[in-house]
Amino acid sequence: MTLSAFGPDFPFAYDDWLRHPAGLGRLPADSLGAEVAVIGSGAAGIIAAYELMKLGLRPVVHEAAQFGGRLRSQVFEGTDGIVAELGGMRFPVSSRGFYHYLELTGCETRPFPNPLTEAAGSTVIDLEGETHFARRLEDLPPLYAEIARAYDAALAEQADFPALQDAIRRRDIPAIKAIWDPLVAAWDERTFYDFVAGSEAFRALDFRHREVFGQVGFGTGGWDSDFPNSMLEILRVNLLGLDDAQRYVVGGVEQLLHRLWAATPDCAHWPEGTSLAGLNGGATRGRVTALRRAGSQILLRDQWGNETTYPAVLATCQTHLLTTAIDVEESLFDQKTWMALDRTRYMQAAKTFVAVDRPFWNDTDPQTGRPLMSMTLTDRHTRGTYFFDNGPDRPAVICLSYSWMTDALKVLPLPVEKRVDLALRALGQIYPGVDIAGHIRSTPICVSWEADENFLGAFKGALPGHYRYNHRIFGHFMQADLPEAERGLFVAGDGVSWTPAWVEGAVQTALNAVWGIMTHMGGACAPENPGPGDLYAEHGPVALRDGAGA
Repeated sequence: MTLSAFGPDFPFAYDDWLRHPAGLGRLPADSLGAEVAVIGSGAAGIIAAYELMKLGLRPVVHEAAQFGGRLRSQVFEGTDGIVAELGGMRFPVSSRGFYHYLELTGCETRPFPNPLTEAAGSTVIDLEGETHFARRLEDLPPLYAEIARAYDAALAEQADFPALQDAIRRRDIPAIKAIWDPLVAAWDERTFYDFVAGSEAFRALDFRHREVFGQVGFGTGGWDSDFPNSMLEILRVNLLGLDDAQRYVVGGVEQLLHRLWAATPDCAHWPEGTSLAGLNGGATRGRVTALRRAGSQILLRDQWGNETTYPAVLATCQTHLLTTAIDVEESLFDQKTWMALDRTRYMQAAKTFVAVDRPFWNDTDPQTGRPLMSMTLTDRHTRGTYFFDNGPDRPAVICLSYSWMTDALKVLPLPVEKRVDLALRALGQIYPGVDIAGHIRSTPICVSWEADENFLGAFKGALPGHYRYNHRIFGHFMQADLPEAERGLFVAGDGVSWTPAWVEGAVQTALNAVWGIMTHMGGACAPENPGPGDLYAEHGPVALRDGAGA
């Protein structure tokens, strides 16, 4: 079977649930038309709102600033739809839930130009001033193949990786749980670097192999920014194929959310032609500033002082905003959930883009017979440089630099012009004589997600010991056993998921919240198409003990 993001913590077939002819569920007649609030217009917010509308509810969408969340496709000034993908830009085909919505809205995708892929054409690796040109792994020095073999061996040795991934492909839940659940206990409190350096395969090699693995890695590039993270987080990326077979959305991924906003699907209760845009009067509402309990309802206050009560509220913003930007009544979550929300650790990320007159990097260098430039991985502060060819008659785009954590912080206070200058200087050392600046058009675009008050970081990067926190917030959509005072406020987003930084996590937690809100409003799934909450007790994540010896 084709690999998909099926588990491993909660192996539920979200794609099957979405496609089933019985639909996601039904609401009782007295709930139809009821308003529910959705905070955030990113992937989780808009997908949840879309499905809630189809169930017959009226989702009221609030957005603090810009529609789209971290699916942000910014158009270069003066161009005809030439975009810089400031947030999510590469989407693995194993993200079956997300691709359901891409196909539903008719979005076109193409292979993403990752290193050593056919889509990239060629790759240059530049480390410590030494440069290698390659079209495939075999073109690089033997050290790189040794690293690839060592990592594969480490995965097999310490995570029973081939058997576990095979179980995920077959969607064999007992086999997945039998291998994965013990790994949770074994690796929750250990880092990615511990996994690499402690493996027999890497111990047989020298430090240089680990260093190059951190700088270059495989798939999308270097891994060193993730070295301090919990190894469980990396295992999920590898197991679910999230770092492989990635594609980008032609014209920008943000259009998916705009198309869902304007879509007019068949809905319970609502007349033909109903859309989210129509139910919201053509525009999202403003920033949410406070959430309070009001009897069985939740009172929401916006930035203009307007107060509305709702039977259910879905918050899809970064979890830190629930303690900084939004005044949330403390009793709406228990203290263990607050601990989990507050301890979410977000990673920094920075990107710098330029539009250029044409894909000049494909020109042949007369001296080497190679392309003038290639997809580039380097230890210089640009770290990863990507090229996007929009066709011979349209401007092209270069992501001059995509960096994380410390490398992203290096440019945090710098204006866009300085960031471009630093990137051009770094690339000038790798490609001497190539006049990149002479091809630049329009105004460059950059982003540092940690500097945006509505995000405070790019995506979650769980530290060792964070499994219990993730378990609490992921499972919070199961509210039937909560005290009544804690029911009705739901959370979703990739940071709530087990797979942060991947939009599939936003989709899956959005669908969890849809099930939670539907059942909170008295609804239920069809028996032949049970939802995530119907199977959570049976197939949910393993619970780690909090006591001694845990």
